[in-house]
Amino acid sequence: MSLDGRRILVTGDTGFKGAWLCTWLLELGADVWGFALPPPTEPSLFAQAELARRMRHVDGDVRDLAALCGILEKARPEVVFHLAAQALVRPSYASPRETFEVNVLGTVNVLEALRLSGRPGAVVAVTSDKAYEEQPGRTAYREEDPLGGADPYSASKGAAEIAIACYRRSFFRHGVALASVRAGNVIGGGDWAEDRIVPDIVRALLRGEPVRLRNPRAVRPWQHVLDALSGYLNLASRLLGEDGADFAEAWNFGPEPGTDLDVESLAERILQAWGGGAPLPWHATGEEGGPREAGYLALSIDKARTRLAWQPTWDVVRAVDEAVAWYRDRQTPAFDRTVAQIRIYQEDAARVRS
Repeated sequence: MSLDGRRILVTGDTGFKGAWLCTWLLELGADVWGFALPPPTEPSLFAQAELARRMRHVDGDVRDLAALCGILEKARPEVVFHLAAQALVRPSYASPRETFEVNVLGTVNVLEALRLSGRPGAVVAVTSDKAYEEQPGRTAYREEDPLGGADPYSASKGAAEIAIACYRRSFFRHGVALASVRAGNVIGGGDWAEDRIVPDIVRALLRGEPVRLRNPRAVRPWQHVLDALSGYLNLASRLLGEDGADFAEAWNFGPEPGTDLDVESLAERILQAWGGGAPLPWHATGEEGGPREAGYLALSIDKARTRLAWQPTWDVVRAVDEAVAWYRDRQTPAFDRTVAQIRIYQEDAARVRS
């Protein structure tokens, strides 16, 4: 089902993933509304792409239920993408209460505002691959695996999943098709967050400084942001259909199995794409006693592949190449280069499906 002309609300539109999603929705012809705090970084893709003048953005905090009720009344969306979050593991140790307030209570507030509005529609609530309880051994997590997390961020995302399942079963059996999505570690141009591997390396390269890798052996399911978003958009279209309730559940969207890389290998690939030539000047930061993060994460995408006919389009090498190309292109306006990559991705995805 097409999203052209649909009224869509994106919470967290000022974030990295939210800005990419809004740009893609505009490209699809949707009537896009956004609700979020000001951009969390300087620079930010939201500001660089001048999205505030291309869509209808309202400043607000998902911890404010009244404000959420207000934006729902104004926007009257057919689809809600809930992305607003405290999205990083390490800051969750410094501000655990804020992390739980934003990620759990914020999610509950979005769902409660929808319940109070009484309006039908489709909801895609974004959580994280880290919502799963860490299991020993190298296994890809499936949607039915236990939720949890040792760190505040992961635990908050697991708790948000439980709240989503509760609202689905208690209040949204009819009228609202509510699904949750768990993606891998997304990369792409326009990400300027601290403590994220790609922007950290890009900043180091731009400054001519050595790269600091906290955990070079950690393995993650890296994927381009457009691969994750393509899953979200596919799912939203299904939720809007007559059988939308059949898709109102949890979904993983990750890279192809066996394509996971450790942090050091990803960093080396970024330098190759950048054109540095010499070995990457990096060193571990010696933070073994610092906040703990999972050593291995991988997602099973069997369910999305089978039931949604979805599959990733760009492998990790292509994802890195496209991300680096975005950062290196300082001549093309940010919105135009973002749209250009979306169009290339759509063409590649069509070839993969054919």
